[in-house]
Amino acid sequence: MQSKIRKGVIPAAGVGTRFLPATKAIPKELLPIVDKPTIQYIVEEAVASGIEQVILITAQGKGAVEDHFAVSAELEKLLKRQKKEDLLQMVKELSEMVRMVAVRQNEPGGLGHAVLCAREAVGDEPFAVLLGDDLVDAEPPCLAQMVEIARQKGGAVIALLRVPATETHLYGIIRGEQVDERIYRIEELVEKPAPDQAPSNLAIIGRYLLPPEIFPILEKTPPGKGGEIQLTDALQTLARRMPVYGYEFTGDRYDAGDKFGCLQANIAFALKRPEMAEKLKEFIKKIIK
Repeated sequence: MQSKIRKGVIPAAGVGTRFLPATKAIPKELLPIVDKPTIQYIVEEAVASGIEQVILITAQGKGAVEDHFAVSAELEKLLKRQKKEDLLQMVKELSEMVRMVAVRQNEPGGLGHAVLCAREAVGDEPFAVLLGDDLVDAEPPCLAQMVEIARQKGGAVIALLRVPATETHLYGIIRGEQVDERIYRIEELVEKPAPDQAPSNLAIIGRYLLPPEIFPILEKTPPGKGGEIQLTDALQTLARRMPVYGYEFTGDRYDAGDKFGCLQANIAFALKRPEMAEKLKEFIKKIIK
C-alpha cells in the first residue's frame, strides 16, 4: 500500500446501549473524556496521521456528532462578545480541523456493513478505519505508526494488542507468522473465539489500513457471528489474495465503549493535564484510604 492514505472512515452509527441511560439522548461518541468528546480524540489522531478527509458513518439521531465539528456562528459571536479569545480559538480550530462528510447507515448491519457504506465516498484508493470506541494514547499516534508499516511492507495493516487468554471471546483474534519486530503476516482471523479455540492472544483493535479491494469482498460477505456482516470475515478473504499484516502498536489503549474502560481513560488523560494531575492524585489517595 504505497499510496498516501488521505481518507479515514469512522463508524459512528451504534446506539451505545452499554451506556444507557446516558446515551438515551446523547450519542455515545460525544461522551467526554475529561473535557473532550471521545470522537474528537479519534479525529485528532486521524489528522495527526495525515488524514485529510473523515467519512463519518452515522445513523438517525446522530446529528449532534456532525454538529460538534461544524461551524457554530452563534457560539463564536457569543465568545467574541465575552472576550473569551482562548475558547473562541478552540471552537474555530475544531471546525477547521478536517474536511468531514457524513454517510447514513440506514440499518444496523455490523462493522463490515458500516465500512461498505463508505464505498462511494472513499473511491478507488486505500483508506483508514478508526473505531470510536478505541482510544490509543501513543506518540507517534497509533495510526501514524501503521501508515509507516504500510509504507514499508505494502498490503493492508491491522492494529494488534496482546490480551489475556481469558478475553479472546471479546475480540477478533489472528494467527500469523512473525516477519519483523511487532509485525505479523496474517494467515487466519477468527471473530471472538472461545479461549480454547483461539489461535493466539493477539487481538484486533479498532485501527485498520485497507485497500479499496475490500469493498467488493464486503459486498459478497454473508452475515456472520451475530447475524451481521463482519469485517473480520472479509479480511480473511482479503488475506488469501494479498498480504495483510498485523502490527502490535506501541501505546496505551482504552476501551471507551466499556464503562470501566471509559473511566480508566478519564483518569489516565486527566493525569496528563498539569492543572489536574496533583489534585487528582491527592483525591485518589484520599478515597483509597
